[in-house]
This record gives sequence, structure tokens and C-alpha cells, in this order.
Amino acid sequence: MRKAQRTKVRWWRWRRNPLRRHSDVVEARIILATWAAAVVGGAAVGAVVAQAVDGAVQHDRAERRPVAAVMVRGAPSATQDVATGVTYDHVTAEVRWTDTGGTVRTSETSVKAGTAAGSAVTVWTDGRGRLVSGPISSAEAATRVGLAGAGAGLVDGLLILAAGRMVRLRIERQATDQWAVEWDRMGPQGGRRTG
Repeated sequence: MRKAQRTKVRWWRWRRNPLRRHSDVVEARIILATWAAAVVGGAAVGAVVAQAVDGAVQHDRAERRPVAAVMVRGAPSATQDVATGVTYDHVTAEVRWTDTGGTVRTSETSVKAGTAAGSAVTVWTDGRGRLVSGPISSAEAATRVGLAGAGAGLVDGLLILAAGRMVRLRIERQATDQWAVEWDRMGPQGGRRTG
């Protein structure tokens, strides 16, 4: 027994064809418009989000300031996780520093294990004088901006494609209903009524 071969005709919706329906042309235009909107809209949204994230990252990096602090007590020595065997070379310890307003502050931060009391350490503060982690590197900032822009562009493009697919399904459903009406009108024998 021979297997039936399926022939795929590219761009069939755009060619003149006696079997082509109006809904086929509308569907083709919707496909074209959807893909164009997904590409252009995704790129535009991605660029806008990347620019916004870049501004936020640059503002955050500019706001962090290094401050000289002093160890209040000596930091404990390095600890080892019993379960995994990993040695932690940074521990939490109390430090004291003077903020830009002249107020002496104390807080806990991560320091190198075994640092002696009275040792000078550098800590990072935000615009309000609170301790924060150090600023991210330029490479990490670029990665965050790129991932945020690409992710937003991809999500936007997928939403546009999904909306286009919903419209196409509605058109296909209407075309199928129209076929059913025409089929009922023609009858099962191609126009000859039985009975």
C-alpha cells in the first residue's frame, strides 16, 4: 500500500486561487500584521525597559558610597559547614562609622573572618547612611539590563502573537460556521435533494 504524500504550498493565502476564500486573505493579513507588530513592538518594549533598568542600576550604583569603618569586636574565625564541608571566609561582625552628618553609627555587616577589633574596614552606605552591599560591577549591570530588556521584549512579542492567534481562531470559527451553512444549503448530493 502506498503512503499518501502531502504537498505543502507556500504562500497559498496570497496566490490567486478559485478555492481561496475572503477569510483566507484576512487571515494572511492578520498573520503578517501580527508578526510585524510582535517584532517591532517587542524590540520597542525591550529597548524602553532596558533603558529604564539601566537608569535604575546607574542611580543605585551612584548612590552607594564607600565609608571607612572600625571593627567594634574581633570577627570570629572562618567557619565550616558540617553538612557540605564548605568553608566561609566572610562572617557577620559589628562595625562603627561616622556618617556624612557627623553621627556615629554601629551596625553588623559582612567582613573577612578573623579581622581583629579596631581594624579599619571599608563598608558601603546608601543615600540615607544605612549599610548596604557594595555596588554591582559594570559587567553585572550590563547583564541585568540586557536580560531585563530581552525578557520584556520577548514577553511583549509573545503576548502580541497570542492575541493574533486568538483573532485568527475567531475568523477560522466563523469560516467553519459559514461552510456549515453552505453545506446545509447544498445538501448531501451536491445540490440534489433526496426525499
